[in-house]
Amino acid sequence: MFNPNNGFFRTLSRMVDFVGLSLLWLMLCLPVLTAGPATAALYHTAAVGLRQGDDWIFGRFCRSLWENLLQGLLITALCLPLAGALTFGFLVMLAHGNTPLGTVLWVAYTVVLLLPAGVVCWLFALLGRFSFPTSALFRTAVQLTAAHLPATLAAVALVGVAALLSRMFLGLAFVLPAVTAVLVSFPMERVFTQHME
Repeated sequence: MFNPNNGFFRTLSRMVDFVGLSLLWLMLCLPVLTAGPATAALYHTAAVGLRQGDDWIFGRFCRSLWENLLQGLLITALCLPLAGALTFGFLVMLAHGNTPLGTVLWVAYTVVLLLPAGVVCWLFALLGRFSFPTSALFRTAVQLTAAHLPATLAAVALVGVAALLSRMFLGLAFVLPAVTAVLVSFPMERVFTQHME
């Protein structure tokens, strides 16, 4: 009954990993510049650690964070102005959404936002899993976004739903980041496997 390798304790341990990783990621996202390296580390830990049943979860996260910190800070700093401009545009469209034209413009703008959101999803997944110069990282993220549109849309949809659910039910924010990273890793790792050769 008290065997640490039985199903109950392994499930409990995995739940602690999901909550702990989510909390660690949330804390590291508070200073906005560290959100990029934290996201790369979360993706790496989800794809390589959580999915494969690794017991060295937090060590893997910290190591990935440290290895990608400088490049991740630079990439986040480069992405922030674009994110701010796109968010401002989205809020403007949302404010004028009561008219028929405003509704059409809002839907069109939301569709246009899918591409930059997809690039960001690929960008930090690539940063967490591979070593690229920064320019090649951006170029590869754009290429993967366009070449693998179903995987891109799946990743953006999963992240969007997780963000919406976390906003509606605050308690879910303590587990959904790690769960979402694992779910996003399924289509992305399939694409990475195709291109690794």
